[in-house]
Formats: sequence, C-alpha cells, structure tokens
Amino acid sequence: MDLKETLLSSYLAFDAQDGPQRKLQDQRAEAIEVFEQQGFPTKKLEDWKYTTLRSLTNDEYVVFPKTEVSLKLEDVKQYILQDVDTYKIVFVDGVYNAYLSETTHEGADICLLSAALTKPKYAPVIKKYFNQIADKDASLTALNTAFTKEGAYIYVPEGKVVEKPVQIIHFATDKNPKLLLQPRNLIVVGKNAEVQVVERHQSLSTGATFTNVVTEIFTEQNAQLDYYKIQNDQAAASLIDSTYIAQQKHSHAKVHTFSFGGKLIRNNLNFYHKDAEINSTMKGITLIEGSQFVDHHTLVHHAHPNSESHQDYKGIYAAKATGVFNGKIIVEKEAQKTNAFQQNNNILMDDKASINTKPQLEIFADDVKCSHGCTIGQLDENALFYMQARGIPKKEARGLLTYAFANNILQSVHIDSVKKRINKLIADKLGVNIGFDV
Repeated sequence: MDLKETLLSSYLAFDAQDGPQRKLQDQRAEAIEVFEQQGFPTKKLEDWKYTTLRSLTNDEYVVFPKTEVSLKLEDVKQYILQDVDTYKIVFVDGVYNAYLSETTHEGADICLLSAALTKPKYAPVIKKYFNQIADKDASLTALNTAFTKEGAYIYVPEGKVVEKPVQIIHFATDKNPKLLLQPRNLIVVGKNAEVQVVERHQSLSTGATFTNVVTEIFTEQNAQLDYYKIQNDQAAASLIDSTYIAQQKHSHAKVHTFSFGGKLIRNNLNFYHKDAEINSTMKGITLIEGSQFVDHHTLVHHAHPNSESHQDYKGIYAAKATGVFNGKIIVEKEAQKTNAFQQNNNILMDDKASINTKPQLEIFADDVKCSHGCTIGQLDENALFYMQARGIPKKEARGLLTYAFANNILQSVHIDSVKKRINKLIADKLGVNIGFDV
C-alpha cells in the first residue's frame, strides 16, 4: 500500500474517533476529497517542477503515535530558547507536553488548538478565521486540514502587546518511528496588537520523520507580527511548511526562515494584502550540505494601493546540496503606488551543489516601483587570496567570507537570543570562530 492509500485508510479511522476534530467534520470531509483527487504533488506541476516527493511517498509512515512519550528538560533544552523568558507550546510526537510548556490566558490566549476547537468561548474566532486563507485546492494543505486535531492557538486581542515571545516546538522521537505529523496553527493578532513567535520542528532520532504543517496568520489593522522559523533537523527528517498570512491596513508582518538541516524542506510562504498601506517582510538564510534539499516558494499578493513588500533570501550550498527559490509578486490593477523588492543571492561552495532560482513579477498596475533579481556564484578568489596573504588559513578565510555574505539577514532579527543562536549555528556550520555578536 502506497502512502496515499495509507492516509486515506487512516482518515476513515481518524474520522470515527471522538475528539476536537469532530467540530470540523464538514471541512475535513471536503479536504480529504481534494487530497484523494489530487494526491501528492509531482514535478508535472509548475510549482513543483524542481521538487520531487518520491522519497517520501514511497516510504511507509504512520499517522497515529502508538506510544505517549515523556521528555525531560535536559534532553531537549538545547533546542529551546533558555536565556529569555517565553511562553512555550511543546508537542512530543504530536501530543501536547504540559511539563515542557507554559501557556497563558492572561491578556492573550496562548494555548492549544484542540482547546479552541472544543470550548464555546473560542467559537466566534474559530468560525471567523479557521481555514479561511489556507489554499483549499493545495493537496498537502488539504491533507493537513483533513487530519486537523492539534497545534498552537494564539489570539492576541486589540491593543495587547505580548511581552514574552511565544515558542512553538514539535519534537519527534524514536518511540514512534516513521511518524507523519500534521500540526495546524492558528494565529490572530488583533488591532494595534503585537506578538513574536519562534517555531521549530526537531527530530530527536536519526530515523525518518515527515512533518506537514499548516499555519494561518491574521494581522488586523496596525498589528505587528515577528515570526522566526528555525529549521536545523536531522538528516532523515523532512518538512513541508505552508504558511498563509492575511494582512489588514497598516499592519506589518515579518517572517524570517533559517534553513540549516533536513532531508527535504519545502517552505510555502504566502502573504495576502487585504487593504492599503501594508508592509510585508520575508527574509531567509539557507545553509546546507550533503544531499540536503531546501525549496522556498513565496507569494506576495498586492491587491490594494500604497503597500510595500521586501524579500531577501541568501543561499549557501555545499557538497551535493540542492536549493530552489521561486518567489512571486502579484500587483493587481488597483494596487497603485506599490513598492515591492525581491532578491535571491546564492553561493555554490562545491561543483556538485546546485540552485534553481525563479523570481517572478506579475504587474497589472502602472504606477509602481518593483524590482527582482538573483545571483548565483562562488566565493571571490581575489578576496580569498587577499585574506590568505595576511595569514588567514584558506578554510577560515572561506568561512569568514561566507559568513559575511549571509549575516546581513540577521540585522532585522529583534529577539537577541534568536540572533545569537542563529549566529552561532552559521559559524559552527562554516567552521569559523566569530568573536562578536551581530
């Protein structure tokens, strides 16, 4: 039985269970029909022409964990921000871990999606926002909807500034091998509200894991969102991350994506402008080696005037690593005075590394300022020679030049502990000793 058939069979068992998913029965039924008709995306689709999921779909994964696992803090503290006070929503093999978590309902609701689905006081928010901007025709998003049961729920009411960052962490263990995890997150940032979120998916074993996560984010008028995705997983772990963001007037949503490890990573990041005078920021660093694969797909849909978007992605690929960047900006006829920038710069460290980059602009307005570009190259040999001539060994010189290429992305990271952690990850992977903080 292939993975698609396994999932369709598992859905029947899932649908028969009692639980929070019963509240979404109609939406889940529609979603599983979409997945049944489309199956997993293939390279025949334009958006997937450089990315194959064959290594995942030919493998055997299970949907339901057989064992409930408890973890100690010392086992996982290296993956959790410790030097800053945070709220934490932690899952182990898809199951909420209260011991490692710290949630709240004081001023804002930072808790479980399952609680929001079942408690009447959350019903108006669920009805208004859940599954409203996620692409219902995308097969992997539909698959996630069909199996929606658990994830993070963050609701920040009007005028509230969440003082502590929120960590959303998913751990996978070897107690439930070859688990297909499908977390669903819903984040609503009310009018004049602010929140910072750090998301991480981490396998604790060298066995295969497959995570298909969907996140819906809504930023209301004047809302501020800072979102950081840290992806530094085991070599056999794969991640499909689909994030959808709907923005209202004067809101600013910023998403930083740091992709440093995993077998296959696909990031689908979609911004939808629902009013005028909106600001969207997307930045990322990819640093991979071996046979790792990272694919960034971004979309910014400018549908109203006087808005801005800024994209800046840096890629560093060593050994046989492969990268993909496909960034699309759509500017509708009504979106006059749009200012949109998109840049993707890449360094290939070895001859067998590769990158497929495809920046796209679709502009239907005539009074706009839009630009896009991409570069693919190697390290500057003259700069390498200059550094070696001044006593810096070649390996360290390569590392320092590569670090300098990537680190400007960190200038817009506003959580110091995240900036320090990413700075150290980059330095460690490049084999250089950075004696300062960026």
